[in-house]
Amino acid sequence: MSRNLKSGKVKNYQLDGKQSYIQSMLSIPAHDIDGNVRQAVALEQAGCEIIRTAVPDMESVKLIPAIKEKIQIPLVADIHFDYKIALECAAAGVDKIRINPGNIGSMDRVKQVADVCREKQIPIRIGVNSGSLEKEILAKYGSPTPEALVESALHHVAMLERFDFDQIVISIKSSDVNRMIESYRLIAQKCPYPLHLGVTEAGTERMGLIKSAIGIGSLLHDGIGETIRVSLTDDPIKESRAAKDILKSIDRRDGIQIVACPTCGRTQIDLIALANQIETAIAEKKTEKNIKIAVMGCVVNGPGEAREADIGVAGGNGIGLLFRHGEILKKVPEHEIVPALLEELENL
Repeated sequence: MSRNLKSGKVKNYQLDGKQSYIQSMLSIPAHDIDGNVRQAVALEQAGCEIIRTAVPDMESVKLIPAIKEKIQIPLVADIHFDYKIALECAAAGVDKIRINPGNIGSMDRVKQVADVCREKQIPIRIGVNSGSLEKEILAKYGSPTPEALVESALHHVAMLERFDFDQIVISIKSSDVNRMIESYRLIAQKCPYPLHLGVTEAGTERMGLIKSAIGIGSLLHDGIGETIRVSLTDDPIKESRAAKDILKSIDRRDGIQIVACPTCGRTQIDLIALANQIETAIAEKKTEKNIKIAVMGCVVNGPGEAREADIGVAGGNGIGLLFRHGEILKKVPEHEIVPALLEELENL
């Protein structure tokens, strides 16, 4: 089934079926305009590619032009219930609107939003989750099953299609990883619209990362998903970095990856500290190359085991070996391992 990628177009981001874009959401109270602008700028600098902001009332519409003036990436307005806010956000120049047609009242209101968004080429994201199911659908299935979530999403889609609107993006989120995966797989078979992936209410950083990596990663590996959000009860900058790492781990995004051995009784260097130092040192480095760095704890087996790495280090007995594709480049004192690695990294 070919996907209607036109509906995924926001600003200069044209989804091509090969790349999944990173999204996060601002967490500053909506009426703090300056705070939201600062966070949006920080998110863009951290690698976020689509930013969503809650717009709970008319006063908060001021966020749209204020944020758009300072960032170069698409901005999504998250709106619940009030169709007039959606119309105002469209007038303010937002790049996408997240709203559920079934929650904004009469079909006349749905038509007004669809007409304005069609005219301005603004996609609409329909977001369904376990807590938003219509009473009749919940009664039909007895619980928020994948079939129930998909039926709800398609119900909202039909409302927009009724008014000749097809620039639609769909998300079907659940805090249950298995349900989330099954729901997206099911809707991917039933409609051609782009899908925004995420495990909602995933939790704090530790469990949120695990749940998101399993849920989002499984679907991306299936070829499903045009945009993704790692939802964490934490700083949204961590969401963007985690999403980037998930994409890099399955070769959907270029950048620097670190592989490191788990240590054993042969290790004669503080490998955990060394790996953390290197990870911190390269955290903000941006590159269009796909580079793999190996951090190994054994000078005997390290270079050989990490032969596929573009560059790596192995330490022991107060020295470090710097190697490239398994070939030793030089030996350096232990305290010079990180600077030597970073210098060689610049030469790649």
